[in-house]
Amino acid sequence: MTDAADLRRRTADLLAAHPPATTERLEFLRARFDVGLAWVHFPEGLGGLDAPRSLQAVVDAELEAAGAPGNDPGRIGIGLGMAAPTILRYGTDEQKQRLLRPLWTGEEVWCQLFSEPGAGSDLAALATRAVRDDGGDWIVDGQKVWTSSAHLARWAILIARTDPGLPKHRGISYFVCDMTDPGVEVRPLRQITGEAEFNEVFLTGVRIPDTQRLGEVGEGWKVARTTLMNERVAIGGARTPREGGMIGVAAADWRARPELRTHDLHQRLLKLWVEAEVARLTGERLRQQLTKGQPGPEGSGMKLAFARLAQEISGWEVEFLAEDGLTYDDWTMRRPDGVDFTGRESGYRYLRAKGNSIEGGTSEVLLNIVAERVLGLPPEPRTDKDVAWKDLPR
Repeated sequence: MTDAADLRRRTADLLAAHPPATTERLEFLRARFDVGLAWVHFPEGLGGLDAPRSLQAVVDAELEAAGAPGNDPGRIGIGLGMAAPTILRYGTDEQKQRLLRPLWTGEEVWCQLFSEPGAGSDLAALATRAVRDDGGDWIVDGQKVWTSSAHLARWAILIARTDPGLPKHRGISYFVCDMTDPGVEVRPLRQITGEAEFNEVFLTGVRIPDTQRLGEVGEGWKVARTTLMNERVAIGGARTPREGGMIGVAAADWRARPELRTHDLHQRLLKLWVEAEVARLTGERLRQQLTKGQPGPEGSGMKLAFARLAQEISGWEVEFLAEDGLTYDDWTMRRPDGVDFTGRESGYRYLRAKGNSIEGGTSEVLLNIVAERVLGLPPEPRTDKDVAWKDLPR
C-alpha cells in the first residue's frame, strides 16, 4: 500500500530524473502526472496512485521544498476543481485518457457553461437546447453567461436541454464542448472592477459528438450536481494557513497603521479573525471528509462562509484605511487570467468581493441547500416538480 514514505521515495525519483532547475516546466508537469504524483488519490494511469487523498500534502511539500514548478491552479481552477472530478466519476475510459492529463498540466484550460440569462439561481430552468441529428451528433443552440475563463478555454463543461417534454430536472444532458468549434462565440462582460474575467457565450448550431457526452442522456442534472458540489468546495474550502487569505491582509494593515486604529475597528477585526479561523478549520475538516468519498452539501456552507467573510473583511479594510482604502491600480478594460484577492489593492478587493455571493451558487440558493440537506428542514414547496419544462410559464 502507498504510504508517506513510498510517496517521498517516488517524489525523490521524479526530482532525480527531472531536476527542476534544468527541466522545462511543461516537461516536468507531464512527468509528474505520468508517475502518479499529480492527484495521488486518482487511479493509476490517470495522474494518481489510488492513495489516500490526505497524502497529497506529502508530495506537495517535497516538491515545493525542491523548487519544482506548479501547474498554476489559479488559472486552471475550473478544470482542477470542477471538470476533473466530474470526468473521473462519469467519463468513459477514452475521455479520461484524453482529457485529464492536459487539464492537470494546464495545457488546456476549461470553463463552465451552466448559467443562462434566464437560469442563474434556478439553473434547472435552462433553455439551451441540444437536438440529436440523424448521425448521432448533438446540435446545440443557446446562450450562457457569467462564464469565467471562456476567453482562455479550450474545453467547457456544458449542460443543455435534450427533452423539453420532461420536468426541468429530468430533461437535461451533460456534454464536453470544444470552445474552438464553429458556432461558439465568446463576448466579454465588463465588471464593476473594470475588468472582464467573466464572459457570455453564444452557441449557434454547435455540433458535439455523442462521444463527448458525460453520463446518460437525460441524467445531466445528476452529473451537474457532482460538478456543483465540487465547485463550492473549490471556492470555499481552499487550504490556507492560519491568518492567510484576506484576513491576513487586514491584520497586516492593522499592524502597519497604528495611527488609524480605533476601539470599534479593533473589536470588529478580532471578530472577523475568529470567524476566519473557524472557517479555515471547518475547511480542514471538510477536506478530511473528502478522503472518504464525494463532497456533500457541507461545501455549500463553506462557500457561504467564504462569501460573507470576503465581503465583510474587504469592507472593514476600506473603512480602516479611510481614503487610502479606495485606491485601485487601473480601471483599464482587460481580460485577466484569474482573480487575485490578496495581491491587489483594497479597492479592488472591496469591489470584487461583491461577486462572491453570486458566483458558484447564490447565497440564497446555498442557504436553502444547507437548510434542506444539512439541517433536514422541510423543503420549499415546488409547483413545477412534475410539470414538463415546455409547459412552464416564462
